[in-house]
Amino acid sequence: MVAWSDSERNTIASVWSKINVGEIGPQSLARVLIVYPWTQRYFGSFGDLSSAAAILGNPKVANHGKTVINALDKAVKNLDGIKGTYSELSQLHCEKLNVDPDNFRLLADCLTIVIATAFGPAFSPAVQATWQKFLSVVVAALSSRYF
Repeated sequence: MVAWSDSERNTIASVWSKINVGEIGPQSLARVLIVYPWTQRYFGSFGDLSSAAAILGNPKVANHGKTVINALDKAVKNLDGIKGTYSELSQLHCEKLNVDPDNFRLLADCLTIVIATAFGPAFSPAVQATWQKFLSVVVAALSSRYF
């Protein structure tokens, strides 16, 4: 179990409240697919992923990006039970979808970059450190069924 200070809880809630899921989600997933092209193998049914422009303009990528980022709402609302919150999702990705668990970390890194770009100076080093702590707990929870 992770210990969260009141300051960390407030920071996470504050960052989350400012995230535009319709922008941040699609940009984050698109960045993963562009920067780490081997991750595209999990999205074979999404159509054209042949270039950065195709990925950025792909409505299935955008919709799934929104879905992924919306799923963080559960963690934000349940900071003391993130592992349990994502238990079924971890099992799905492990046993049915066979997703490499390192992809969760890649997505978390890309999400952090997209948020930093969108928020600018408001995403200070202290805010970023707290956000990355939060995402590392989410990544660990999503990866829990693999080990």
